[in-house]
Parts: sequence; C-alpha cells; structure tokens
Amino acid sequence: MTTTAHAFAAPSADAPFAPFSFERRDLLADDVAIDILFCGVCHSDLHTARGEWGSVNYPCVPGHEIVGRVSAVGSDVTKFAVGDLAGVGCMVDSCGYCPSCTDGEEQYCETTGFVGTYDAPDTRSGGYTFGGYSDHIVVKQDFVLKVGHDEADLAAVAPLLCAGITTYSPLHHWKVGPGQKVGIVGLGGLGHMGVKIAKAMGADVYVFSTSPNKREDAKRLGATDLIVSKDEAAMGEHANSFDFILNTVAASHDLDPFLNLLKRDGTMTLVGVPETPHPSPSIGAMVFKRRSIAGSLIGGIQETQEMLDFCVKHGLTADIEMIDIQNIDTAYDRMIKSDVKYRFVIDMESLKAA
Repeated sequence: MTTTAHAFAAPSADAPFAPFSFERRDLLADDVAIDILFCGVCHSDLHTARGEWGSVNYPCVPGHEIVGRVSAVGSDVTKFAVGDLAGVGCMVDSCGYCPSCTDGEEQYCETTGFVGTYDAPDTRSGGYTFGGYSDHIVVKQDFVLKVGHDEADLAAVAPLLCAGITTYSPLHHWKVGPGQKVGIVGLGGLGHMGVKIAKAMGADVYVFSTSPNKREDAKRLGATDLIVSKDEAAMGEHANSFDFILNTVAASHDLDPFLNLLKRDGTMTLVGVPETPHPSPSIGAMVFKRRSIAGSLIGGIQETQEMLDFCVKHGLTADIEMIDIQNIDTAYDRMIKSDVKYRFVIDMESLKAA
C-alpha cells in the first residue's frame, strides 16, 4: 500500500513548476514518514530542475533541505517516534558496506554512490527519488536526522541540511579552531553559513567578495572584515597569513590570488562546483609553501547530526527568506542574480493552496 504525495515538479528543463502527485512507498520496517513543514531551496535544485547537470528524470521534484514532523514509523524503528521533529538532507541511502560507508562517510560511497534525495535511482522501491517540494517523505531511519532547535526556528534550520553541513564538514575536517585565521570566499547561501560556523569554532574570520557593499553584512554574521578580492592592495596586505580558506564560489575563477594568502602548509578547500573548470593554479605557489588545494562534499549522517547539535549549542540558523511554493520559479530567477539573503525556504503549508 502506498500514500499519495502532493508536490510541485519541474515537468521539463524549460517548463515552469506545476502541481504534481505521486505515490510514496508504504513504510518498510526501518522507515520513517515525515510530514514536511519547510524545505530550503538549494542552487543544486535549480541546476537539476533546469537540466544544467546532464540527464534528468522528469517530472523532477527537487528539495534536500527538509524539516518536518514524524507522522509514522516502521516496526523496527528505534531512533524516532511519532511527533518528533526530524530532518532529511542530501542523501537517503548508500550501499552501507564499502569502506566509506563503514567509516560513516556515506557521501563518498564507493560502490553505488549515495542515493540522492531527489532524481536518483530509488534502491528501496524502484523508479527514482522525489524530494522535499512535497507534503511528506518516507526515508530509511539511518538517513533521518534529529532536530533539536526550537520549533519556532524550524524554517531557518532547513538550510543547515545542505548549506550547513557543506560548510561545517571541511571546517571540522581541517580542524578549524581558536587562534586560526580563516577566509570564506563568497557570501551567499553557503558562505554566510561558513562565516557563522567558523566564528562559532573560535576562528578569526574574513570574507572575500567582489562586492564591498557586503562588508556590514559580513561583520553582522561574525566576520572581522570583508576583503574585496579585486583589490590587489587589500589582498596583498594579507599575503601568507591564512591558515585555511573555504571557497564557496560555484563559478570558474582564478584561484591564485587566494592561494597566495595561505601560510605555509595552509589549505584552500573548494565546495562550489563550477560549470567550467577553474584556470590551472600556480604550481609554484603550492610547491614553495607546501600549500594544498582540496575539495569537500557534504558530510556523512553522523557528522550532519554533529553539525545540527553544534548549531543548537551555538544558536546558529540560516538567514532566510520565506516563500510560497507557487513562487518557486521567481525564486530560481532571483537566485541566479544572487538576489536573496541568504537562502529561500518554502513554507510547505502553501502547497495546500495549489
């Protein structure tokens, strides 16, 4: 037996979103059913829905920043009870037995790859997965997160399930902490969370942006200052001084100006994936200072739970703008123009008016 889910879907790469209904699987023994209250809007949603990352299964229901309330649990579920607040992030399954999965790094699953929350082969019920632009979802309990924030903060918690963990994971992995000077490249959905989390970890945080008018916002979020990345003199003042730089920009750009800011043994980690490759960095700048350029995906389920608990402890949520589901196409157009501070979140109550 299945349950009918109501959603908004992209019918094709160039068609506007429209109401769509489909069947969610009946609960398996280890499944959790969640009534979705809020769903964040990630740039990945836009890229997928508009067919910018290759083949897409249409109709496509995006959404992988999901928070809601548990409505039912399978017979073997021990981690959740009806009424609990819960979250679902970027993945809903993985092989479970490869080295990465057994290490709690399911995002790097080495056999099947992790199963994305939407537009991925559904390993449990066949077909492909549908995401959080819908009224409810059914997920294996091992891929459901406990939400400890106050219910009043739920909408602003939703982006933590992607933007939060995408920035927390590298900051945690490279052991950012007190006494370190950390740079965040870009002040968008990812960057603003990077600033908040790095500051809460005790680092001295600087934002790099091409927009000097973002300085006051950067400081409000916890940065010591904003450095205009196009200003060579300003950049030069900070040469060889950063322990770690988190680069959140998803557009192709010259990495060398940031590489030259790192101390000996410093690392710049990339979390933005550009449509075309970055220009090749200067090998000399790396070799003569033993600097590193690295990459990072999201985090595993254990680390994502750790991130949520960290954010509860430090009172962190995302800066959001709430929208109705009927305005998702307009939100996508505004995202392209970076016209949001700093994450759209859909109030799924609006779905009832569709």
